[in-house]
Amino acid sequence: MAHKDIQLDHAVILDLIRPQSTVLDLGCGNGDLLYLLIKERNARVQGIEIDEQAIYKCVAKGLNVFHGDVDSGLAEFSDKSFDYVVLNQSLQQILHVDKVLIDALRVGKKVIVGFPNFAHYKSRLQMFFKGRTPVTGALPYQWYDTPNLHFLSITDFKSYCRLKDIKIERSVYIGQTKMIPFLPNLLAQTGIFMISK
Repeated sequence: MAHKDIQLDHAVILDLIRPQSTVLDLGCGNGDLLYLLIKERNARVQGIEIDEQAIYKCVAKGLNVFHGDVDSGLAEFSDKSFDYVVLNQSLQQILHVDKVLIDALRVGKKVIVGFPNFAHYKSRLQMFFKGRTPVTGALPYQWYDTPNLHFLSITDFKSYCRLKDIKIERSVYIGQTKMIPFLPNLLAQTGIFMISK
């Protein structure tokens, strides 16, 4: 991976997506990843975002983004209509995780999920020594203003995939500035998984 000046999680996702693919990004934010996929992978992209200000930023970049709530489903998309569906830093903010993942796996041939690891050692230490909800680089919010609804770990997600018979095709674990090759549930700030059904 030799993508300097690119956010590390975006660089990892970029490496997972083949050139000229079709990509649906659920919770695409301001469109940085979508723009990168067009530029670096010549991908045909579509985004769904609930935040209107973020949508304006996407439109300013020339991106095709629908205003919508991922929790309301993907009924407008047919089965396997995208090569990849991306949920990067949005899974933990979704109300109905099961429903959204099942729909994403229906619509996409592969699904890429990236989320903050709530079992990272800094979070554990803050809980243990301070007795407070952790605030870290990957989890920069106070308990009262966090958009996160689900507090999952890398181990939780792997267990979920086993339980639901979801195949993990690739997994990449990252810290603040580098890949984490071992003990990811303890040392990685973010887990990124490519899954399929």
